[in-house]
Amino acid sequence: MTVTTTAKTMPSTSPSTADAPDTTGARTPDAADLITGARERIDALDDRIIGLIQERMAVSSVIQEARITSGGRRVNLSREMEILGHYSDALGKPGTSLAMTLLELCRGRV
Repeated sequence: MTVTTTAKTMPSTSPSTADAPDTTGARTPDAADLITGARERIDALDDRIIGLIQERMAVSSVIQEARITSGGRRVNLSREMEILGHYSDALGKPGTSLAMTLLELCRGRV
């Protein structure tokens, strides 16, 4: 007795977003699409924020150079306290940390 087996072949599928591993953490395609679009927006916002920080660093450098050239100190602590207060008022305690990071980025670039 001869036994014949037929192998079932899976239909050929090309990779698609439905087959790709989900990196959004979403459980539905609609949610994944929404998250993907929102992440693209966040990436664009981050690029703008980075550009603004770089611009802030350049302006701060001009101020520091003018202050030092005129015989003053590189850092104006009372001004830094104003900035810390401004960020804290607008964003709460995390705003203070953000302001500290910005101030650190902008110091000593002369």
